Amino acid sequence: MSKSLKVEQIRSLIGRPMVQRLIVRGLGLKRIRHVRELQDNASIRGMIAKVPHLVRIVE
Repeated sequence: MSKSLKVEQIRSLIGRPMVQRLIVRGLGLKRIRHVRELQDNASIRGMIAKVPHLVRIVE
């Protein structure tokens, strides 16, 4: 069984560059406090690293 991460959106996307909006949408997050459980792999970690000010990993 593969490991997973819970990712939560903590900030609004209003006024953010389109690239950052697309990354957050690519993670499957739609609103503030929305949490998704995603596979823990390099591509997801890279997406999270691009927008650490907008999302956080929930333990």
